[in-house]
Amino acid sequence: MAGAVVVLAAALGDDGAAPLDYVLMTASAAALAGYRRAPRAVLLGTAALAVAYVVHAHPSPWAAFPVLAAMHTAARAGHRGLAAATGGVFLAVYITRDALATDGAATRGMLLAGWFLCAVVTGLADKNWQAYLHQTEQRALEAERTREEAAMRRAGEERLRIARELHDSLTHSISIVKLQAGVAVHLARKRGEEIPPALLAIQEASGEAMRELRSTLDVLRTDEPTGSPALLVERARSAGISVGLTVSGDERPLPAPLDRAAYRIVQEALTNVARHAGREAHAEVRLVHGADELTVLVTDTGSASPARPVTEGTGLTGMRERVGALGGTLSAGPRENGGFEIRARLPLGAPPDAEPRTPALGVAAQ
Repeated sequence: MAGAVVVLAAALGDDGAAPLDYVLMTASAAALAGYRRAPRAVLLGTAALAVAYVVHAHPSPWAAFPVLAAMHTAARAGHRGLAAATGGVFLAVYITRDALATDGAATRGMLLAGWFLCAVVTGLADKNWQAYLHQTEQRALEAERTREEAAMRRAGEERLRIARELHDSLTHSISIVKLQAGVAVHLARKRGEEIPPALLAIQEASGEAMRELRSTLDVLRTDEPTGSPALLVERARSAGISVGLTVSGDERPLPAPLDRAAYRIVQEALTNVARHAGREAHAEVRLVHGADELTVLVTDTGSASPARPVTEGTGLTGMRERVGALGGTLSAGPRENGGFEIRARLPLGAPPDAEPRTPALGVAAQ
């Protein structure tokens, strides 16, 4: 833009311009292209070329336009002293050359001095405005971080309060039920009596409820799940469930959100197996590490059948929300040859902070 203005002014001048003048004025304007990387070098180079043009051609004041632009960018970069000194040198050369050639040098000199002063002032104003915008942005980011930290702190306090309430209100009651059922079963066996199936069901259900309650309390008291899918498989085996684990592919550390999702999917799927598949069922957990995704597959040989569609409960809904938040896909349903299958595909490029809005807390239901 500066080059076009200067070239046009020279072309329309009364005396015209020589080829060397066009070269000098174009070079002085072209030097402005590097103002972002080296504002001081651009200022000095532009001024030197413009001075040569002034001495050789004695142009109109428009020849100072590239110097004005270079002074503005240098002042905006913080080099106001250099900008003022360079402008003063150019102004002195122009006034001297103008005084030797024509009358009215003082008027044109004052005009250029005003332009140069404006260039330095606007450069400083632009610098201060950019600094103000940067500070405003930083304050906004800091305020956002403060709000997020406060929200996380309030959420953590609320989780601890809920954990205490659940512990105080439910743990004691479930423990009493489990204890009473255990005593009744023990007395019946001691007397040689047949144990009522309902009593055995109460004993088993109370034990399972206690384990699930402890798992929920652990989740409420910490932000991160503890353990791994392998540990979940071991726990399921210790509880009497037949479970196999297969890990294939290029196994490597996973991003925290994806690692949490895999842990929760396996946890909730094995809880479903314990609840619905039956004691004789066998479950299989497969983790396939691909180049772009992690596949979590949990199958069982339970009583689920395609003839009896499954209504999704809290567990499957929580899994679907968690996988969807990571940009993955989840399929869950009965297998053709009997049993149930849960397949989750989790992309390795998942967002670092991806979390479902309402994640299931270790409690699953089909």
